[in-house]
Amino acid sequence: MFDIDKWQEILFTIRKNKLRTFLTAFSVAWGIFILIILLGVGTGLQRGVEYDFRNDAINSIRISAGQTSLPYKGLQPGRRWSLKSEDYRDIKNKIKGVEHATARFHCRGDFTVRYRHKYASFNVRGVSPDMMYIENQTPVLGRYINRLDLQSRRKVAVIGTKVVEGLFDKGANPIGKWIDISGVQYRVVGVYKDQGEEGEMKNILIPLSTAQVAYNAKNTVHTIMYTVGDASVKESIAMADQTREMLSEKYRFDPKDQRAIYIGNNLENFRKFKNLFLGVKAFLWVIGLFTIIAGIVGVSNIMYIVIKDRTREIGVRKAIGAPPGSIIGLFLQESILITLVAGYIGLIAGIAVIEFAKWALVAFDVNAPYFKDPEIDLFTAVMATVLLVVSGAAAGYFPARKAAGVDPIVALRDE
Repeated sequence: MFDIDKWQEILFTIRKNKLRTFLTAFSVAWGIFILIILLGVGTGLQRGVEYDFRNDAINSIRISAGQTSLPYKGLQPGRRWSLKSEDYRDIKNKIKGVEHATARFHCRGDFTVRYRHKYASFNVRGVSPDMMYIENQTPVLGRYINRLDLQSRRKVAVIGTKVVEGLFDKGANPIGKWIDISGVQYRVVGVYKDQGEEGEMKNILIPLSTAQVAYNAKNTVHTIMYTVGDASVKESIAMADQTREMLSEKYRFDPKDQRAIYIGNNLENFRKFKNLFLGVKAFLWVIGLFTIIAGIVGVSNIMYIVIKDRTREIGVRKAIGAPPGSIIGLFLQESILITLVAGYIGLIAGIAVIEFAKWALVAFDVNAPYFKDPEIDLFTAVMATVLLVVSGAAAGYFPARKAAGVDPIVALRDE
């Protein structure tokens, strides 16, 4: 039941000790403020790292050839070898669990690309159809490279949105147009958008088989990538190991030779980062909690001082029959009130700073690697609220219990 007399008394006590109450409240507000800032920054860092994984599918594995560094079956170290077109087909057929598999050929250097009177330099890559799933590429006009393009070695190209901006007039439809890539004509059949960095949309994609013929690469590829579907991290590691074994047997290098072949497991790397940021968040919570605890200790100490100052008053209350619960409730309510009000001020201030930082990153187009969209979620806000209530109760309970245990005769003698 709401007792207006009790709340008037609490407010009178707070007004009577303005400076003391302000300093106490400030320590609590500062603790919550620091906690919110730390958690917001932690979220921004986590999202920044997760955003960095957008270039490729999270469940993808990337393979590229290297140079042997260990002797193997009579062969000396220092041998270079190359991946072949059939390798990505073998991987798809022989490695259980492969969803999409593709190969990529990097046409070396920047190519001068011309359409009518416009010139620009872009990267040219030879790819196979499944590349769109692994590189997170989406056709926005026309189509992507298909199987017939590969089989017929067609001179067709799928271009990024930034290539369209560089070669074509605004509003022009590039589909069906012929572009000149260092003297070779290619027909534009599609425009794609990549979820990765802006530079990924400055590429021109042509059929893998066409690139190998045009640039005298025979059947060499530079990179093979495949996705593992809904496989677990443990299963993806087993698939990567199986791939290493298969290729080492074919190209005769030691499977333990880390320099002979590079296999990057996106799923495993993503898990490592997730685990890392779980630890970072836990660490930030610990720092924030200790900051809050420091403020709560201050509230508790102040409550002890308040009780000391009001010892005679407590004695009078007990002498006229006030139950211990009434006295405990009085000081608990005062403690919770100070903690909640101060905590909410700190909470709102922290959220305001985080929201301002989020707005500033967009408004001023700040390029902050590994930092994106700092935010405080609903769970964090609820947890902070619960923490405030519990902290306020804890800060006031022990001083209040001491007050309730005061002997009224001793208290009335207090000067």
